[in-house]
Amino acid sequence: MNQEKTVSEAINFRRSVRVYDAEKPIDKNVVRKCLEQASLAPNSSNMQLWEFYHITSKDIIAQIAPFCFNQNAAKTAQQLVVFVTRKDLWKKRAKANLGFIDKTFGANNPKSEQKNREKVARNYYGKLIPFTYTDFFGILGCLKYIIFSIVGIFRPIYREVRNSDMRIVAHKTCGLAAQNFMISMAAINYDTCPMEGSDTWRVKNLLGLPFGAEINMIVSCGIRKPEGVYGERLRIPFEEVYREV
Repeated sequence: MNQEKTVSEAINFRRSVRVYDAEKPIDKNVVRKCLEQASLAPNSSNMQLWEFYHITSKDIIAQIAPFCFNQNAAKTAQQLVVFVTRKDLWKKRAKANLGFIDKTFGANNPKSEQKNREKVARNYYGKLIPFTYTDFFGILGCLKYIIFSIVGIFRPIYREVRNSDMRIVAHKTCGLAAQNFMISMAAINYDTCPMEGSDTWRVKNLLGLPFGAEINMIVSCGIRKPEGVYGERLRIPFEEVYREV
């Protein structure tokens, strides 16, 4: 394996590879390490509402490929990673953050040298997060949205409080982890392709995912064949998308 690339080099190297070389296997332990780096991605409120399903079984890959409409990126993949959102685990993740606060400041320690910071953090994970994530068939979310919209007339306020809003937050967060993963893979000359074109219900059923889980994307992994990169990279001229304010 060549020397690890810089971040800029990895970004430029990364392409969505559609055909992988069957004669060049990749090390599952190295891919796992890249997934560990994926877990360091920035995420909303440090809730980490994600899971990574690392598929190394050729049999499972063969079963998933038709669910990805037999894309070459799936059929020729050496390994797959299924990025999954777990908004349903918000209580568990909030509890983990509160546990970290106990470890940092001491459990219910009112004399902490950083007691103001501690109080804000405890209120955030003990009160604000439950208020934001709690919903009942969308009814509470709509009620919160109306209340916050009224308050928002008079002062700036967070407005994404509906169940559908929090679902978007979870998917944005998971997408950041997937990007971390793909750049980490590119840094060591491993190739990837993010695939949104799939029958997520069938993949979810195959992997035995719980009801509250949602598939964010499936990323295929391997070593590219020359024909696996479909031509030069097309990007809209930067001047069309860049705005300095």
